[in-house]
Amino acid sequence: MKMWSGRFRHPLDPQFERWQRSFDFDQRLLRYEIAASAAHARALKNAGIVSSDELISILEGLQKIGQETGSGKPIEDDEAEDVHHYVEKHLVALIGDLGYKLHSGRSRNEQIVTDLRLYVRAAIDELRGQLSELCDAFVRRAEQADIAAVPGYTHLQPAEPVLLAHWLLAYVEMFLRDADRLADCRERVNACPLGSGSVAGATLTLDRALMANELDFSAPTNNSIDATSDRDFILEFVNVLSLLALHLSRWAEETILFSSQEFGYLHLPEAYSTGSSAMPQKKNPDLLELVRGKTGRVIGAETTLSVTLKGLPLAYNKDLQETQQPLFDAADTIFTLLPLITGFMKAVEFDYGRMSEAAQSGFMNAWAAATYLVKRGVASRLAHEQIGKAVKLCLEKECELQDLTLDELRALNPAFDESFYECLKLKSVLAIHDVIGGTAPDRVRQALAAARNKIEALREEVHAHA
Repeated sequence: MKMWSGRFRHPLDPQFERWQRSFDFDQRLLRYEIAASAAHARALKNAGIVSSDELISILEGLQKIGQETGSGKPIEDDEAEDVHHYVEKHLVALIGDLGYKLHSGRSRNEQIVTDLRLYVRAAIDELRGQLSELCDAFVRRAEQADIAAVPGYTHLQPAEPVLLAHWLLAYVEMFLRDADRLADCRERVNACPLGSGSVAGATLTLDRALMANELDFSAPTNNSIDATSDRDFILEFVNVLSLLALHLSRWAEETILFSSQEFGYLHLPEAYSTGSSAMPQKKNPDLLELVRGKTGRVIGAETTLSVTLKGLPLAYNKDLQETQQPLFDAADTIFTLLPLITGFMKAVEFDYGRMSEAAQSGFMNAWAAATYLVKRGVASRLAHEQIGKAVKLCLEKECELQDLTLDELRALNPAFDESFYECLKLKSVLAIHDVIGGTAPDRVRQALAAARNKIEALREEVHAHA
């Protein structure tokens, strides 16, 4: 029996009936539907709608449905219109017509948005846990790299040497911001719509605070119209996922470049690579390319949600059913990516020698050279020009700055002396960036310790919500 069929004189068109059902995808909300239904049942008992014995029967029936369907395998049910219908139908089969009493004073409009809030809240907690593991993998590799240097780039052109650890920590900063955004989103997700009814509020005097507390929400929602039509929390969540995916994609792109023969800074782990069916020598960065490709999928889900929501009048409209699949797909995509990338980072091999060699060629010590003159009283703009002329001379002679003679340097500026050659060495070039956030080894060690503390704090927050 449909949950709404009383006023209808004719059955639904079979093709339409099958097409408009959502149970195939919203069944993943089943455990949240059961939890929310249990909270509603307790509120009904407090309101005098069901007796203590009836409450026990309802709760036992809901628990049994959860036990029977807890394997995670897809549920086949050709009658269930949605997850709410499925639970009611099976509850009635277990405890008789008392099962119909559970729907007293509530609407599917409030049920679905409650289930979705519970799902997003749980997804946030799981993703923040995965992000803590991902950041840990990056930090461990940064610690192992110690003072190994790699070229830093601007405009994809060699700019200055940086510590490999500094490069890895740049991504840790991005991922930690993503974890913070998820935490911010969680605060807005964590409000309970139960008791909102279909649009105007429940028709029974239900204790909304009790239901919110039962489900560990911070408070009931403030407005029944907004509560039943709000999907901001889904859009915000997927927006954060799209930004996280974007960060993963940037990492993947750089890692693809650095793994190529032209760069050779790292060797792809075979466990996360594939070969070519035509060229026997190939090792392809398939994981990295798929990370880059699946980012479009997550951003596409965000766009789908925005377009779906942009013109909807208040309150509930069936269009809102279309917000579920983009949500699930975006979350599933990120859930799958993060452990794979964590595994990749644990297995990847860096070629410290190749990186160090590249970090000491191509005039990446030129700014350090200009700084040498600035510290001797030369105006910055003039120092820049004079080192530029020194680079031009090197290009003509096919050499590096350290290969110029002191006489050649003094012809450009008499401030040069023998100490200039020491400032050009990789160790000196790195050390000169001795500011908060800089790549000087002592600063990077401080940044590693700070990152460790942030990761531990993140883990404690995740554990607190477990």
